[in-house]
Amino acid sequence: MLLNSNLPNINQHVVILGGGTAGWITANLLAKHWLQLGIKVTLVESSDIGVIGVGEGSTPQMKTFFDEIEVDESEWMPACNATYKNGIRFVNWSKKPGYKSYFHPFASKIDAFTAPIFMQNCVARLKGYDVHAHPDRYYLATKLADKKLSPIASENFPFEIGYGYHFDSVLLGKFLRKIALKRGVQHVEGTVDQVAQHPNGDIKELKLENGQTIAADLFIDCSGFRALLIGKILKVPFISYKENLFNDRAITLPTPVSENINTATISTAMKCGWAWDIPLLNRTGNGYVYSSDFCTDDQAEFELREKLGMLKSDTPAQKIKMRVGRMEKHWANNVLAVGLSQGFIEPLEATALHFVLETVNGFIRTYGAGGFTRKNQAEFNQNLNARFEGIRDYIVAHYRLNSRTDNDYWNANGSNNKVSTTLVQMINCWTSGGNLAQEIESKRISSFYPPFSWHCLLAGYGVFPAEKQLMKDESQSQRYDLNEIDEFIRRASLNFQS
Repeated sequence: MLLNSNLPNINQHVVILGGGTAGWITANLLAKHWLQLGIKVTLVESSDIGVIGVGEGSTPQMKTFFDEIEVDESEWMPACNATYKNGIRFVNWSKKPGYKSYFHPFASKIDAFTAPIFMQNCVARLKGYDVHAHPDRYYLATKLADKKLSPIASENFPFEIGYGYHFDSVLLGKFLRKIALKRGVQHVEGTVDQVAQHPNGDIKELKLENGQTIAADLFIDCSGFRALLIGKILKVPFISYKENLFNDRAITLPTPVSENINTATISTAMKCGWAWDIPLLNRTGNGYVYSSDFCTDDQAEFELREKLGMLKSDTPAQKIKMRVGRMEKHWANNVLAVGLSQGFIEPLEATALHFVLETVNGFIRTYGAGGFTRKNQAEFNQNLNARFEGIRDYIVAHYRLNSRTDNDYWNANGSNNKVSTTLVQMINCWTSGGNLAQEIESKRISSFYPPFSWHCLLAGYGVFPAEKQLMKDESQSQRYDLNEIDEFIRRASLNFQS
């Protein structure tokens, strides 16, 4: 490859251990930013090690990723049976009347016309006024999801709509492999037999079962829950989130694709966890995330089959053990952990690939800013740990604030006091009628989940004074014409198609 004469020539070799979605996303981003600097990138993967392939939903960061590596939706989406995702519909997480379900949309520019009214009504309702403060009425993405419309507007609609995707993660990994190989990433198939280290603990080389030896300056561990390099070799401690998040198992069952495909993920509360419904072009992905402390694998499978009407079906279910938590360090010695090897927060808000993208993009910036040395390693780990903690708190809130009392699982979640001080302060700010947006900004966590997301969660659960305690006040209830909001969103939705 001919280098641009204005670019530095960084004579380093980077080896990515493990393929799958995390490995090949990493390979493509490094190819985009580093191959032109003379850095060699090699990905090593074994055909003997399976890919979990469960995560089939994303946040809007995936669109940013494909835009960054210059791959059009028309190219990758059909190859991966992908569909559009306007957000997540949560069903049966709350038992409060009027709050059986709510929708968590992705942020869009057009929300500036309606979201502030929703947030102001939340404050008024928290102060005891009988105003409408359920989030579903205030966001265009909610209307698009309800009507099963895509987030792609006609050309004359001048607002960008935030959206994610649903996809087959196995097919996505294969697709990204082809792109990376075309762009100069080297690919080695083989299973690691031994790992050699330098005297200072750095990884020196990987020795494969076929006798091949691969040395490098930097290793990226995408070996999944095995965490071969970061965990087993470097022995970086793992910090469990078990006391915050009880779920440690998942079971999956596919069903035929529906005729009219949803453009949202459905998350339905179950007896000991929750079930996802993810629409693809060729099938519907279904799964049940649950806690083995409260039910057995067989009980979970029965409950999921019962929900899907598959009690008599011979379709096999896939069972997965999850390790929920994070590594103490994501970058240790000359190893960067990416994906499941670095940590995992259960898939409730589809954050797995969010962490992959944040980690790799953040590392590219940090490593380069430090002269392609470990100069900024401590700061990088600190920032990424803060992101894990912040996103964990948002996920924990889904369980801590539930109003279900039907069994030990939900009671244990609702009474769990082993939550962070930050989350306690957030909840107290909300229930006291304080300025939640200001609280989020002061804690510097808005880049993890912005104020509107917290408002959707708390209001969607109905975390308000009891309805019988609310005051009728015409000046408050007539402050905004909800019919005008309904009409605005309805007319805006006419610019979208299924």
